[in-house]
Amino acid sequence: MVGSHVGALDDRLRLWYGVIEYTNSPECLFRIQLIASGEIYVLSDGTCIQPGDRVANLHVWNEQFPRFGGNGPTLAWARRVNQAFEFSLRELARFLDDRRDLDGVVAICANMSLEPAERSAQLTRFVGRFGFERIAAADPRSLRQQMHWLGENILISMMVLARNAAALRSDTLRRDRTLVFLSRRELRRRYGVAREEALKRAAAVRVIIDPARRPRGARSAAPRPGAEL
Repeated sequence: MVGSHVGALDDRLRLWYGVIEYTNSPECLFRIQLIASGEIYVLSDGTCIQPGDRVANLHVWNEQFPRFGGNGPTLAWARRVNQAFEFSLRELARFLDDRRDLDGVVAICANMSLEPAERSAQLTRFVGRFGFERIAAADPRSLRQQMHWLGENILISMMVLARNAAALRSDTLRRDRTLVFLSRRELRRRYGVAREEALKRAAAVRVIIDPARRPRGARSAAPRPGAEL
């Protein structure tokens, strides 16, 4: 009963804020919301995001985020999340490059709300593996902002309770916000089609060079006449 009400509320909020799905894969962890930047941000690769620039804001796809059992997250769960995270970014790179009307998107951002403030550094290190960098908030938190976050935390807690109760912790209502960015340039470099094709070619070369990786029954090329053995 609670789950159906929470799901209906989540659907309404996604519709209201224009949050869309960019792939139909069940392995994708995110949806996106196309927004205009309200501030100036300078990223480490030299990308300068100006007010009004288009940014793809990531939202966790709650229904598809891997669940874990009563014993908490395991190594297998962590591997699955890592693989799904990378897959989600490859799908996003492909989606943006296939849409000419989205050429103006200059960066990907996420206002992560997965951990309390004292563990935000751990979250930053995790997303840093995928190219994201943390950007410090420019303005101090107003009372209005804090109340808005509290409301979001209550909603998040209800979603977690409805869909993955084992993940609900006592500090859920104290979730902080960690703003992270990944430039469009870095997204393409790490997860674009050119990168994917290069990895496939490298894997093919390893199969040819390493006999242990060859399919059973495959033969090595015969040496050329006069070649040294």
